[in-house]
This record gives sequence, structure tokens and C-alpha cells, in this order.
Amino acid sequence: MLISDVLEESGYKVLMAKDGAKALSYLQSAPVVDLLITDVGLPGGMNGRQLADEARKHRPNLRVLFITGFAENAAVGHGHLAAGMEVMSKPFEIAGLSEKVKALIDG
Repeated sequence: MLISDVLEESGYKVLMAKDGAKALSYLQSAPVVDLLITDVGLPGGMNGRQLADEARKHRPNLRVLFITGFAENAAVGHGHLAAGMEVMSKPFEIAGLSEKVKALIDG
């Protein structure tokens, strides 16, 4: 919720999903999605990396920001990230999040 609030205060439109399946439904129905921000650990049987990989099947250029409290390499596939994918480890400063989101969206 905090991340959503910060991004909305910065002028971004935010769609929040309770799990990976709901996020995929948003990604399949929303005409424009500039960035997927996902925790690596998600409820509902799909983790954040699986969500990102599935989302990119439909939106190959979708930028992704993974948030994790785990060791970065283990959390997202041992450091193997495609272009346009980045990781932020918890805890992090809100200013750092805002900078990362802007950089990813601006390409």
C-alpha cells in the first residue's frame, strides 16, 4: 500500500492486485501498462518471477521491478534478468524507489 501511495502522489496511475492471477488479468485487459512492480514472494501459488515471465509473453517489452527481502540472486533466478528487469532489495528508501521507477519508465 505504501508503494502505491507514493507512486500515486508522484502522479502515476496504479493498479493493485491481490495475487499473480489478478495481476495477469489486469495486464491482459489494460491497454497501457508501463511498469510491473511485484514482490518476489506472492500469495496464490505464483511467484513474482513467474508472473513477470508470463506477463512478458503478452507484453514482451514490459518493464519489471522486483521487490524482495531475499538474497537478490536467489530471488529472481540467480541474477539472470532480461533487459528492462531490475531488482530492489528490502529495506529501501522511498526516494530510491521513485528514482528507480522513473528510470525504468523513461527507459
